[in-house]
Amino acid sequence: MNTRRRLLTVGLQAGLTLAAAGRLPNAAAQTPPSDALPMQRLQKWLTTPRLMGQQRFTFWGFSVYDASLWANATFSASDWDRQALVLDLRYLRDFKGADIAQRSMDEMQGQRALTPAQTQNWSTLLNQLIPNVRAGERLTGVYVPQKGLQLLHQEQLLGEMRDAELAQRFMGIWLAPETSQRQLRQQLLAGAQP
Repeated sequence: MNTRRRLLTVGLQAGLTLAAAGRLPNAAAQTPPSDALPMQRLQKWLTTPRLMGQQRFTFWGFSVYDASLWANATFSASDWDRQALVLDLRYLRDFKGADIAQRSMDEMQGQRALTPAQTQNWSTLLNQLIPNVRAGERLTGVYVPQKGLQLLHQEQLLGEMRDAELAQRFMGIWLAPETSQRQLRQQLLAGAQP
């Protein structure tokens, strides 16, 4: 009985850890409640901010986070990686930063193989940048093509990814055609031009 309970607990924790970065097959998704970023905050990064899409990511019936994608009004889904955008994740559960960082690395590796140097350098940086998050807290990525990405936690700048490829691959976890969560991608890009 104890062994069975332990296995179920480990399985659930593993599933939630994988879901932390929004990357699991067979995960259900629902539209999140409206809890938009303030327009004033968005105007720091976007000239004509517009909500492109939002989605609640769930796994095994557990709500993981609400994701929202913001971009300029002229944003086009076909070349998402060549335009400024803001991806906001409002977590609905507690997660360890190290688990989110590891899952992010796995997802980026799934898009296209990483070199050993990329794996080492990117993993180190993500582990330094990504904090533990508690239910109700936000992680926000501000992506600027060919420059990098700023990562914020609760309005506070955590740091930057100045490697343009790392920034693009990181945002690709949610937005690249190769993402493992195509339904989530579709919903985040729903309001974009084709």
